[in-house]
Amino acid sequence: MSTFSIHSRLRRLSKTQKLSAAGVSAAACAALSLSLVPAHAETPAEPQASSAAAPVVIAGLPQAKTIQASIIEQHSTAEKLVKAADAVKAKHAAAAKAKHAAAAKAKAAAKAAAKAKAAAKAKAKAAAKAKADVAKRSSQAASRSAARTPVYADNLNGWITEALDIMKAHGIPGSYDGLHRNIMRESTGNPNAVNGWDVNAQNGTPSCGLLQVIQPTFNAYHVPGTSTNIYDPVANITAAANYAADRYGSIDNVNSAY
Repeated sequence: MSTFSIHSRLRRLSKTQKLSAAGVSAAACAALSLSLVPAHAETPAEPQASSAAAPVVIAGLPQAKTIQASIIEQHSTAEKLVKAADAVKAKHAAAAKAKHAAAAKAKAAAKAAAKAKAAAKAKAKAAAKAKADVAKRSSQAASRSAARTPVYADNLNGWITEALDIMKAHGIPGSYDGLHRNIMRESTGNPNAVNGWDVNAQNGTPSCGLLQVIQPTFNAYHVPGTSTNIYDPVANITAAANYAADRYGSIDNVNSAY
């Protein structure tokens, strides 16, 4: 490993580790100094008084190699510490990344849930609107139907037209011409006409109304939904047409007193 690489990694070490590395460097310098002292060098003579306190100089290459091996071992230990620090840092970074990913996932899930909720709300709103539109169209159709309800004139033409609509609803045959022809023969179009001289009158049940119907016949062939008054023009026509249909097949087949 190069000296630059070691120093670069040492910058990431703790204070204790840096002190240890400094100790290793000092030892390296000492080893270098020792390696430079020749084994055969002689120590200059010193006064007798100080010779006892003179330091012992360790000389020779074997000692230098031992210190150098120690330095290499210390460097190896420092490298292991750096790698351990890198591993811890990588572990923390991975944990932070995982935490960030989990937060992003939760945020995405919340966003998706909010979107789904908004979609459901929009769908419910659309369904409610569609239902309201159907109800509105039904109401409008009912209004149009009511608006189309025919208004009949209060005269012979109106009475015959209304009677024909009621007859059609109840399946009673007859035509405008058949009704009009018989009405004109029987009462000349007078809804209050009463025959007081024929056999029916002699029997106490005079013929009445547009189609000269007697009360028992009117009661028997009265068409539901119409007036119960024998003189009512529409009730009189429909009851007479109902009787004629039963006796002759249709009012159109009647051409004389019936």
